[in-house]
Amino acid sequence: MASQFIGISAVKFDEMVRDGRMPKPKRIDGRKVWDRRDLEAHFAALPEDRGPNEWDNATI
Repeated sequence: MASQFIGISAVKFDEMVRDGRMPKPKRIDGRKVWDRRDLEAHFAALPEDRGPNEWDNATI
């Protein structure tokens, strides 16, 4: 599943396809398929979170 490939829910993935942050699928006999290279390129283009990491100061 394409959403699992990038680590998000299917609902969130569908939202990101609609708003253009993820690529549209290709069709093979009525089945939706995503090109892994397209997914990687779109994922790489997302902004990075440069905020503090909550785990940096975690105590166990």
